[in-house]
Order: sequence, then C-alpha cells, then structure tokens
Amino acid sequence: MTLTDTLIDFDEVEPAEDCICGGCNARRRARLHAASARSVRRRAAVLMAAVGTAMAGGTAAAAEPTPGGSSTTQPPQTPQGEAGGLYGRAFAAPRLAAQPVTRAQVIQRAQAWVDQSVPYSMGRYWSDGYRQDCSGFVSMAWGLGSSQTTWTLPNFAERINRDDLQPGDALIYNNPANPQAGSHVTIFGGWTDSSRTRYVAYEQTSPGTKRRSTPYAYWNNSGGYVPYRYTGLSGGSNDTANAFPGTDKFGPGANNGYVTRLGQMLVQRGGSRFYTEGPDPRWGDADRKATQAFQLAQGWRGPEADGLPGKDTWDFLVNNKGRNIPATPLPPPPPPTTFPGPQYFAPGRTNDHVRRLGEQLVRKGFGGSYTEGPGPRWTEADRRATQAFQLAQGWQGPEADGYPGPDTWRALFG
Repeated sequence: MTLTDTLIDFDEVEPAEDCICGGCNARRRARLHAASARSVRRRAAVLMAAVGTAMAGGTAAAAEPTPGGSSTTQPPQTPQGEAGGLYGRAFAAPRLAAQPVTRAQVIQRAQAWVDQSVPYSMGRYWSDGYRQDCSGFVSMAWGLGSSQTTWTLPNFAERINRDDLQPGDALIYNNPANPQAGSHVTIFGGWTDSSRTRYVAYEQTSPGTKRRSTPYAYWNNSGGYVPYRYTGLSGGSNDTANAFPGTDKFGPGANNGYVTRLGQMLVQRGGSRFYTEGPDPRWGDADRKATQAFQLAQGWRGPEADGLPGKDTWDFLVNNKGRNIPATPLPPPPPPTTFPGPQYFAPGRTNDHVRRLGEQLVRKGFGGSYTEGPGPRWTEADRRATQAFQLAQGWQGPEADGYPGPDTWRALFG
C-alpha cells in the first residue's frame, strides 16, 4: 500500500471537546474561526441588502411603475397579514388556480356580506372561512378558496383600463410607503351616472361591509387605484347569465325562474315592502309594483315606468346601477297625455297601457262593463267601457268603436 492510498483512507474526525492535546486545541480554534467568518459574511450580506433597499427608493419605484402597483413582489408586512387558507389555515401553493365564477355570482356574494353586515377585522374569519378585511372580502367574492392580500390579489387577475370596468372587477390600491395600513381594495358594482364619475363600491371597511356610491376611484388616494379583472370570470364581458331574457318572460301569466330572480334583485334594491311572501316564479302584482317603484327611482316616467322590466330595467338591476327604491314611496307619475299608439289596444294585447286606460275609465264612472279588473290584458270589457266613454262625448260611428285613439286618450287624461 502506498502512502497516498493510506492518506485517502483516513476519515475526518472532529476534535474531542475534553482532549487537551495540542492538535485538538488547534482544530477547535480553526473551527471557531471558520464559524465566525461565516457569521460575518451573513451579516454583511443582510446589511448590503438593507442598504440597497434604502438607497433604491428608485429601485422600489421601478418595481411599482404605477401607483397601486402591478408588481407581485410582496413586502415583509402585508396590509392583512400573510395569505392563508380558509379559517386561517395554511395552504400549500402560494398561488391557486382560478376557479370559474360569473359576474352575477361575484356581486351576489358581495351583497351577502352587505346583508349580514360582516364586522371588519384583520384577524378574524367569517362563518364562510374568509378573513374579515378588504382583501379577504374580495377573495370571498371571487371564490378563491383562500384569503389573499392586496399585494397578492393581482396574482389572480389581469390589469384592465378604467373604461373596461364591469361589475365584479376590483380596484386595488397598494401603498409601498405604508403597506400595513395604507392599502385597500373595492369591488366595482357598476357606474351610477353617465359621466362615469361615481360607481357602486362593495367594500369591507370599518365598522363593516358597505355598498355605497363612491367617487371614482375612491375617497382618497384616487389616482393610485388600479383596475383588475379576475382571470376566472366565466363568460367575461359577454356573460350570458346577465342577458335580458325578453319581455315575454314577465307580466300576467308568466311563471318562470326569471320572475323569481327579478323579485330577488328588487328586494336587494329596497323593494321588500312590496312582497308579503316570495318572490316566486309566478308573476304577481307585487312584482309589478316593485318594478315600477325601481323605475320611478331612476327618474323614468310614462312607458318607461310601467312596471314591466325591459332591457334598461334589467341592466340596472343585474349590474347594480342607478338608485335603490326609496323607503318612502314616491308619488305616482302624472297620467300621460300623449297617446301611446293603437298597437297597444287590440285582442290579445297585454301591457300596462291597457291597465291604465281601464283604471281611468273606472275613475271617470265608466266601469260598468268590468266584472273583474281592470287589468293589463285587453278584453271585451275594455272595449265596451271605452265605447261608453266615447258615446258620452257625443261621438258616433268610427269615433265610437271602443278602441282608443288620440282624442279618446286626451279626453280621458288631459
């Protein structure tokens, strides 16, 4: 065996702590020196990183090119603590896959917290498992399955332009100078005016969940909010769940799920006093009155406030636009003096103009033909009552055929 082979076979042995020989003493001193050198290098690295951060106010700004920040770099302390699973449990993946959700579901979930007046808390979790702060609220509405922070929510979304905002999107403000208390996020619920200077904001803020008209983008730090859209939205901007189903789904005799949904949206917008029970799939007078109250609250009059939902009424309801139904009923609109047109008055026609005509005929003393009603469906009773009124004006022949025209309408409502 050579000397080289012998040296290779030696094992490295740590010096015994109680050995007083010169060799062991030398090995112990060398080991302590190496450990001290490693500690110094670690402290130097930490110091250099801190100095770099302090001197790089420009570097930090470069990571956040826009106030509110599109950078996904999370600061040491986030506004709501670390991202976590439901009820504060840890979760394995730092970024979860986006789960599909519709815009209507986002708004419905947000409204559920509004209805429950969920108290604001940065450390507590609501019964559904989400943290009771602004980012936990948005995490819940988007259905993320975890409570994120204002710094990590952009991981689940894409930046959009202000003009592209639609209900269910979010407005995020991150303040690098004060990340723990200076950041916030709201859910966009729709514009409240045509100038797009105010919008409906759903937000979790002290003392509890709010839904309120808010100046764009917020009451303070307005220029720092960045619009984001959840990447898991189902249907995107063409969400068919919110499309108007058509006028044939509403009115006397209608019995379908759209009537139920209409009633539920009207209740959420202040129309609960019209319903002694329901809402349910069968169209009733409560649906008509609640719809009309909502239309009147928007300032609409005449045919635009007939109690039957059209595209505009549906759009305002599903997108949470416009004004809520006031607690005090508004006075009824003045009777229209403009004749709506002969197409509304004929066998098989159903609309609010027929009902208004019949009610006015009854008020004028020409209701003897009605055994029930008047209602929105044109019947022979409506024709006979109209004819009786026309004959009372001294009209004859085609002028007293029982079908209203401009002169009949003016004489009734003028």
